[in-house]
Amino acid sequence: MNWHLVVSIIQIISSFFLALSILIQAKGSGLGEALGGSNTFYSSKRGPEKFLFYFSVVMSVIFFASTFTLAFV
Repeated sequence: MNWHLVVSIIQIISSFFLALSILIQAKGSGLGEALGGSNTFYSSKRGPEKFLFYFSVVMSVIFFASTFTLAFV
């Protein structure tokens, strides 16, 4: 299997999950509010919100690493 194809597939999958995780996170609100609840006070990231934040960071690192790999190698 060609390594360009493998890196391209990794890039496509990571871009999909990155976009999905960013769209789930609503700006200025918690995950509960984005899904229909109400949040009237500021709170730190907990549970699913924290997971989505770290998942977005990991997906962005994988996406940019695959992009630079395809661009420079």
